[in-house]
Formats: sequence, C-alpha cells, structure tokens
Amino acid sequence: MSLDTFLSTLQLGLIYSVLALGLFLSFRILDTPDLTVDGSFVTGMAISAVLTLAGHPILGLAAAFAGGLGAGLVTGLLHTRLKIQPILAGILTMTALYSVNLRIMAGKPNLSLYKKETLFSLFEGSVPQATTVLLLLMVAGLVILLTVFLKTQLGLSLRATGDNEEMVRASSINTDSMKLLGLALANGFVALSGGLLAQQQQFADNNGGLGMLVLGLASIIIGETLFGKGGLAHHLISICAGTIVYRFVLTFALSLGLAASDLKLFSAALVVLALALPQMQGQLKRRRKRHA
Repeated sequence: MSLDTFLSTLQLGLIYSVLALGLFLSFRILDTPDLTVDGSFVTGMAISAVLTLAGHPILGLAAAFAGGLGAGLVTGLLHTRLKIQPILAGILTMTALYSVNLRIMAGKPNLSLYKKETLFSLFEGSVPQATTVLLLLMVAGLVILLTVFLKTQLGLSLRATGDNEEMVRASSINTDSMKLLGLALANGFVALSGGLLAQQQQFADNNGGLGMLVLGLASIIIGETLFGKGGLAHHLISICAGTIVYRFVLTFALSLGLAASDLKLFSAALVVLALALPQMQGQLKRRRKRHA
C-alpha cells in the first residue's frame, strides 16, 4: 500500500468517524433506529459544497451541521408529536430530503469544487499533511466534546431516556425533548461528516448518501467487537478506531481485486460477520465449559 493510499484511507476513516459518532447517539444512546442518515449526509454535502463555491468553506461546515440538526428535528417531531414510528419517520424525512438537497444544489445532481478553496486547502502551505492533521484534531475534539456533554446533567438525561424511558418520564424529565435533542445532534454529526467529505473530495453528489447507514453501523459494531466498549470515552474512541479499520479493510479488499460495484455486498457481509462474532464466541465458550 502506497503512502498516498494509506493517507487517503485514513482521511476517509476519520471523516466517516464523525458519521459513526452521530449514529452512536441515535442507535446506542437513544436506542432509536434512525434512517434519516442517508438523506442528512447528503444535506451536509450539499450545503458545504454550495457555500464553498461561494467562498465560505468554514461557514459551509457550520451550516452543514445546522442543516443536519434541522433534518434530525423533523424526524424527531414526526416521531414525538405525530406519533409516527421512528423507522417510518426517518424514511419519510430521508425521502423528502432527496428533493430538498436537489433544491440546495440548484437542481444539479452533483457539484464540483475543483480548484475551489476548502478548509483543507487553507492550511496546505503552512501545515504538513494538513488534511490528515486537521481531521485528526477535529475528530479528537468532537470525541472530547461528546464525552464531556454526555456526562453533564443534560447528557445524563439523554442517556437515561435511551436506557429506561418510563423511569425518566416518572422523574419529570421531558423524554420527547430528549429524543428531539438526540436525533438533532445525531444528524448534525452525520451532516458535518458529509460536509467534510465534500470538501475533502472536492465533489458533492445527490446520491452520495447511499449506504451511509450500513457504513456507520458497521463501524460501530467493528469498533465494539475489536476494541470493546469500556467507559464512555473508550467507547467513542473504539467507534472511531472501528471506522478507520473498516476503511482499511475495504481498501485492502479492493487491492485484492474486489470490484467497486461489489463493495456494498462486501460491507453488508462484514456487518453480518461482526454481529455474529460475539454470538459465535459465546457459543464456543459454552461448548468448552461443557467439555471441561
């Protein structure tokens, strides 16, 4: 593997780590299956690309995060106010976002940022390996912020809502507000990941969110399986490490001759394997105890 390939894979792993952190909030903290992801990821790409073309790459990332917050709020409102099941609420929002994202990109299915100034190009001359360094710092900062937030009173209420909603409601905490907050933040992270990808690849595509849910879940499961959950900070770092491992596995598979069109199939198989591995390990331990 060449140095360029290694760095490119690492960068993608770091970018998708932000997405995985968002999915961690919805799937692990809130215990809510949110399918908005494939749409909100593209929302982040679209907003980031449009503002980068206008000469505001940093504002583009902030706006991408805000756009994701909005998408998550819509899903949350459909679920909490209209009592629509979370899976269906996510599907409805994701479907609507396809048209919204096209509107953001002025009806164009894709946008090129070639030769446009991005967050990463701003530091290219002054920082060696600027893209990799910036992404490392950003992911580390997000992990720290998320760890601190989830240990605050508000963060603990959010975690408790996912663990035992009835008990939290009995404690006079508004669980609907917690769900809205969690889904908004989750999709904010997802959209930020999309915004970073658009600027790193200098390209935004309205179909760029296809498979992001599977990618994020695979990253979480691989991270938890390989590195364990441990405490909160350890859990978040494991997820980020799992995302990077996942990207390197895909790159290695492609180098062995796997067709790019088979990546989705390979990813799905990898998720199944990661999900089945703990169960297989448990069965193996039980068999050993029987024969001991």
